Amino acid sequence: WIVSTLLAGATVGSFTGGTLADKFGRTRTFQLDAIPLIIGAFLTATAQTVQTMIIGRFLAGIGIGISSAIVPLYISEISPTEIRGALGSINQLFICIGILAALVAGLPLAGNPLWWRTMFGVAIVPAILLAVGMAFSPESPRWLFQQGKIPEAEKAIRTLYGKERVAEVMYELRTAGQGSTEQEAGWFDLFSSRYWKVVSVGAALFLFQQLAGINAVVYYSTAVFRSAGIASDVAASALVGASNVFGSAIASSLMDRQGRKSLLMTSFSGMAASMLLLSLSFTWKVLSPYSGTLAVVGTVLYVLSFSLGAGPVPALLLPEIFASRIRAKAVALSLGTHWISNFVIGLYFLSVVNKFGISSVYLGFAGVCALALLYIAGNVVETKGRSLEEIELALNPTT
Repeated sequence: WIVSTLLAGATVGSFTGGTLADKFGRTRTFQLDAIPLIIGAFLTATAQTVQTMIIGRFLAGIGIGISSAIVPLYISEISPTEIRGALGSINQLFICIGILAALVAGLPLAGNPLWWRTMFGVAIVPAILLAVGMAFSPESPRWLFQQGKIPEAEKAIRTLYGKERVAEVMYELRTAGQGSTEQEAGWFDLFSSRYWKVVSVGAALFLFQQLAGINAVVYYSTAVFRSAGIASDVAASALVGASNVFGSAIASSLMDRQGRKSLLMTSFSGMAASMLLLSLSFTWKVLSPYSGTLAVVGTVLYVLSFSLGAGPVPALLLPEIFASRIRAKAVALSLGTHWISNFVIGLYFLSVVNKFGISSVYLGFAGVCALALLYIAGNVVETKGRSLEEIELALNPTT
C-alpha cells in the first residue's frame, strides 16, 4: 500500500492538473503543485505510523500527477517549433537522471538504516525550487492568448523568443482561431465525435507504454541480474538507470531529425525483440548455459529501446496533437490512463508471474509491443517541424 498509494495519488493529480492549468495558468499551477509535494515529503520523512506514511505518499503522488500532466504541456507551448522535440526529450532525460540520482541516494542505507527519513526529506528541496523558479518563468503565450490577455501574451513571446518573433507567433495564434472564438472544452467534450479520435490516440499510447512492461522489467531487473551473478541490487538498478539515461540522451538528439513516429516504431520494435529474447532465455534449453547473460542483455536492450521512443515520445506528442481548447484536459486524461495502468501493473504483476511464469508474461509483453506497432503505423501522425497551430488546423479543420 505504501508503494501503490503514490500511484493512486498520481492518478488523482493527473486529472486535477488539467483543470488547474486551464483555470490558473501553467506557471501558477506549478506553484500550487509544490504544496502537496512539500507536505507529502515532510510527512513521509517524519512519519511515526504507517497511516501517516500512506497519507504522505498519497499527497506526494498528487503532486507528481499534477506535474506529470503540466510539464509536457508547458514545454510544448513555450518551445520554438524547430527544437520542441529536443526540449521535450531533455525533460525525459532529466527524469532518468533524477531516477539514477535517487538510486544513488539510497547507497548510505547499507550503513545507516534510518537514512530513509533523510531520503524522503531531501524531496522537499526540488519542490521548493519548482515554486521559486516558476515565479520567474514566463507564462504560456498560448494560454494567455486564450484568456484574451493579448499584451501579456506578447510580453511572454518577447521573453521566450525575442521581440523580432512577436508578430510571427501572434499571427500563428490568430490564424489558429484560438481563445476568442471558443471557450475551453469541458471533460465531456473530449468524448465528442470531433475530438475522440485524437484523444483516444493519447490514451492508447500511454496504455501501450505501460502494458508493454517497462515497470515490470524494472521491478524484476534485480532478480534477473542476480541470476546472471550480479549480487548487488544497487549495481543492477544503476545499470538499468544508466541505460535509461543513455537512451534518453540519444532520443533528445534524434527527436527533431528523425521525427516522433519513426522513433516510436523503432522503440517498440526493439522492445518486442528484447522481450522475445528475455522470454526465450528462460525457456529454451539450448540457451540455458547462457540464460543469465542473455537475460541481462535483453533487459538492458529493452530499457534502451524504451528510452529511445516509448518513454519520451508520448508525453511530447500529445500536447502537439491536441487542439488548444482541449489540450490541458486531454493531456490530463492520457496521463490518468498512464497512472491507472501503472497502479494495476504494480499491484498485480507478481501475482500474474506466480500463476503463469515470467517467460509467459514476457511473451505477452512482446505481443503488446507488436500490437502497438500496428496501432502507431495506422493512427499516429508525424508532428516534426510543424507549429502547434499548423498541427491543430491539420487535425481539426473545423476549429
